[in-house]
Amino acid sequence: MRALAAYLVFISHYEYAFDESFPQSVKRFLQEFHFGVTIFFVLSGFLIAYRYYNNFYLTTDWFKQYLKNRVARIYPMYLLLTLGAFTYFYFTGDAQVTAGFAHPFGLLLMNVTFLRGFFNDLKFTGIAQGWSLTVEECFYFSAPFIFLVAKKYNKFYIQPLIVTGFGALLVLIFRNFDWYGFFGNFTFMMVYTFLGRCFEFFVGIQLALMIHKKGIQRSNKLLYTYIGIILVFICPYLMSLLPIPAGWTAGLHNPLGIVVNNYLLAVSIAIFFYGLLTEGTVLKKVLSNKFVELLGKSSYIFYLIHLGYMYKYIHDGVEWLNDKVFEWYDKWGVDWHSPFEYDWLNLIFIFIILNGISILLFKTIEEPLNHYIRKSDFLIKNKSADKVSHKDAASATANSK
Repeated sequence: MRALAAYLVFISHYEYAFDESFPQSVKRFLQEFHFGVTIFFVLSGFLIAYRYYNNFYLTTDWFKQYLKNRVARIYPMYLLLTLGAFTYFYFTGDAQVTAGFAHPFGLLLMNVTFLRGFFNDLKFTGIAQGWSLTVEECFYFSAPFIFLVAKKYNKFYIQPLIVTGFGALLVLIFRNFDWYGFFGNFTFMMVYTFLGRCFEFFVGIQLALMIHKKGIQRSNKLLYTYIGIILVFICPYLMSLLPIPAGWTAGLHNPLGIVVNNYLLAVSIAIFFYGLLTEGTVLKKVLSNKFVELLGKSSYIFYLIHLGYMYKYIHDGVEWLNDKVFEWYDKWGVDWHSPFEYDWLNLIFIFIILNGISILLFKTIEEPLNHYIRKSDFLIKNKSADKVSHKDAASATANSK
């Protein structure tokens, strides 16, 4: 499912690869495939709640272990690729990395600490699509407290209203200050921050609570998987019909688009997930395929590299190959088509290469670092190591006797 979400975002960023003969209405529809991010958010809410809701303890050690697991999963590759982006900027001066910000070192600190995601003017710096990780990290930090309030005070449904209301208050306070767009307008707050996007996570949490309570056995015959798919794709279609506000780039940024994306789409995705969990469909079998699972595991890296310097290097390489092919054709005196002369076909080549790089980085860097951090004494001493040492000590004592 993560791979599908990442690929949808990829499509939304490169719909322009289709030429003028491609129907404009279809291109606008594809432009709204950014809803892969909403899939990520609903899925995160579901997975964190499914794993932790019934066994969280707000003790210092529990919270340290919880943060340790989250850091191990998210941070290493993000840090490495962000350092790569600023190294690329150092040698090339590509202003896309810094968005014209005059202090690249300060901006690097803003990126590695996820703080850039709170500023409208800085949200696309470094790894542009990394703005969503600020949203994710805010949820990870908030989740235990969301669970606590829900369980201890029975206040679940009112929480997203309070969170988003707090975001609106910040906009009212700071929109008249020139602090690089810190909560500078309502569109930014609703589209690019956890305070505006929190409902998507709460929908995922609610789905997890439902599964905890009722399990995956059902008595009705409704095909929620396919109902959910239809509803999910209706949402970007509706957004594609909306006028794009001045200064923004998609129907998502229209006030009605925000309602469709943040609320209707989130519920539609939850219906789809519920179907996947409770029905034995062909799609469920496809998603459980070993290779598809590998694509899912490496999709986080794919998401981080599908825009930016990695994509640019691959794209420039394909363009170089295209020029070389035509040079060879000229030498041979033939008038043939190059396999690299079509933008849409090059996009497929780049898509395949990016997946290959993602799998390679996952297997050689992300997965080993994840395991290393989880087994290390970072934030909290590794308890499994203690258990092993105790077993070894007990074994040695027994042998000595």
